[in-house]
Amino acid sequence: MKIYRVGGAVRDALLGLPVSDHDWVVVGASPQEMISLGYLPVGKDFPVFLHPQTREEYALARTERKTARGYHGFAFHAEPDVTVEQDLGRRDLTVNAIAQDESGTLIDPYDGQADVRRRVFRHVTEAFREDPVRILRVARLSARFADFTIAPETMTLMREMVQAGEVDALVPERVWQEMARGLMEATPSRMFETLRACGALVRLLPEVDCLWGVPQRAEYHPEVDTGVHLMMVLDMSARLAASLPVRFACLTHDLGKGTTPADVLPKHIGHEIRSAKLLKGVCERLRVPVECRELADVVAREHGNIHRSGEFNAAAIVRLLERCDAFRKPLRFEAILLACECDARGRGGLSESPYPQRKRLMAALAAAQSVQTHEVAAQAQLLGRKGPQVGEMIQKARIAAVATAPEIQTSSASAA
Repeated sequence: MKIYRVGGAVRDALLGLPVSDHDWVVVGASPQEMISLGYLPVGKDFPVFLHPQTREEYALARTERKTARGYHGFAFHAEPDVTVEQDLGRRDLTVNAIAQDESGTLIDPYDGQADVRRRVFRHVTEAFREDPVRILRVARLSARFADFTIAPETMTLMREMVQAGEVDALVPERVWQEMARGLMEATPSRMFETLRACGALVRLLPEVDCLWGVPQRAEYHPEVDTGVHLMMVLDMSARLAASLPVRFACLTHDLGKGTTPADVLPKHIGHEIRSAKLLKGVCERLRVPVECRELADVVAREHGNIHRSGEFNAAAIVRLLERCDAFRKPLRFEAILLACECDARGRGGLSESPYPQRKRLMAALAAAQSVQTHEVAAQAQLLGRKGPQVGEMIQKARIAAVATAPEIQTSSASAA
């Protein structure tokens, strides 16, 4: 039995990057032998085991054969006679098809080290076309490694896979899984640009794909093109170390601009509501987690109002806070404001611009939260007020608190 370190761990070590996750391949062993050594079986489709101490994954060397369209359409052969070279041959990219034995010697039958040096993603064999998830993986790795390019022949192969309908067979859960990982990479825009270049984006996210070529008003968007703006917003979300829900909201906040009637362009009146409607369909189709979809919905509907909130009086600000559910979910409201800041700064020449709306609205929320609602409710009871009337009194008290907050007064004076 021989054990090899493989895949991304070897690639990242060659790039001089820190390695936190290790993948291992075992050659010359059977499932029964692995279990007898204390490894815990976890693989459903093929033999994968957890190490008894480290809990890292160890997979038996295997080959695979395509049996049907899509991600699950494979038959696997994992027996002690499968070699490490055969196992490497089924992998996606040459930079991921390098193994390292226990003595540190590299096994590199597909010259992956050269592609690491050249910073090129290149498919290993024609078997690449059998697994559509590999298109998503290449796009995600492009977002992680911004200095890598995709070999022309690999891009051609990806386009052929899309044209053959392989992407259409992807299950929603796997699409979301890879997309979420890509959103969290250092340059998330490259994932979507790669998917667009091979034709996969229009199949997976037509609501996003159609944004390229849609003009915006140059006085607000010096970059003009909506698709270009969207990519700038995504990269700003990475720069500001935003969470996944914030980054997803950045991706989907302007979907409605793709359905703006041509005769009113470059204005996009009412695009916020259209964005929210389109977002609902995207979330249902990809089975997006609730936390992501709820935050994205508020950002889609309210980002325009948040941008303009510097002009709002205290009553308008409190109504905005109520629509954003900021009193019940203040941490989510802070995340909403971060997404709006990414939108404002994700524009040509404006990446270093301040976003005072964020500080002002958080100050307004703090002022409104200072109102002791139980005291207002008790006063309402003494006055014989009930139901909606109590809510009205609480709202008035919050408006008064916001109106007298120093941060709001200062901001209003500056705006005037």
